[in-house]
Amino acid sequence: MDGVLLVDKPAGPTSHDIVDRIRRTFRLAKVGHGGTLDPAATGLLMILTGRGTKLSNYFLGSDKTYAGTLQLGVTTDSYDADGRVTREADWRGVTREQLEARFRALTGDQLQMPPMVSAVKINGVPLYKSARRGEEIERKPRLVHIYEFRLLDFQPPEAGFVVRCTKGTYVRALCHDVGEALGCGAHLKQLRRTQSGEFDVRDALPLDALLALSPAELQLRILPLNRFGRAAG
Repeated sequence: MDGVLLVDKPAGPTSHDIVDRIRRTFRLAKVGHGGTLDPAATGLLMILTGRGTKLSNYFLGSDKTYAGTLQLGVTTDSYDADGRVTREADWRGVTREQLEARFRALTGDQLQMPPMVSAVKINGVPLYKSARRGEEIERKPRLVHIYEFRLLDFQPPEAGFVVRCTKGTYVRALCHDVGEALGCGAHLKQLRRTQSGEFDVRDALPLDALLALSPAELQLRILPLNRFGRAAG
């Protein structure tokens, strides 16, 4: 049971919840993941089992691809649909061309400020805990690279998009920045991770289907360590 499982995460549970359910269901001693997804997000979650947990940094450092939906006119404190609404504004003047221009402007290298409602730790305390107390903590921007930020469809006030980016990129922060640049505000309404490194969500098994497997069937779904060469130690 040493290796990697490709799981299609449903909306709702945290990444840690998924790890815990798999550990308890199959009575595995060591289970981890290769990059968290927010509770509301869906898509590819790399589950690491046994000695596969050594691959954590390998997956954390890989590039990611996401498909999502941005909603114009509403700004939230978390930059996504789970947050508290902080501002509403008229979005009706925004055109497809303006959106595409803002998306293009955010490609390439950029310094991105982690949202206050995030798991980033400052002095050992997650930012979201400080945010709950109404505190605004000074954060350091992080260098990220956006390979592609492309508009797929525009049905105002919602816009579908795809983004390919390096590790540590907050897609909800990109949506927030688009809204600020357009003057009407915006937030991330929906997000799905479709790729992590060379792996695709089309090859992943939905969580419920995975949990229904027998131990022998689970073994057949695990990608062995020898597939990852030196990264597996």
